[in-house]
Amino acid sequence: MEHATAKQDRIGARVPHEVYQTLCRAAELSGATVNQFLVQSALKEAQAVIEREEVIRLSPRDWNWLLDLMENPSQPNAKLQAAMQRYRDAKQNDADNTFNWGP
Repeated sequence: MEHATAKQDRIGARVPHEVYQTLCRAAELSGATVNQFLVQSALKEAQAVIEREEVIRLSPRDWNWLLDLMENPSQPNAKLQAAMQRYRDAKQNDADNTFNWGP
């Protein structure tokens, strides 16, 4: 019977001795090895960065404003109507078009 083994990658870093001492102390205080501490800390920060860059947070006021716009959209103005017509013309004239743009 075969056992599936999760692939693991290695990360290495060279740091000044003072930084290493600080990391060792923090790891010791948290009850982890330096490696565990580094991975946990880096993962926590990575998740925070990803959330900050990929999640849009709205205040209740802005959320209600957005919902109202989606439920009651404004009528397109002349510039938007002209842009939509240029888009329709461009996609109909595209000879290499592989999509079915027709209604």
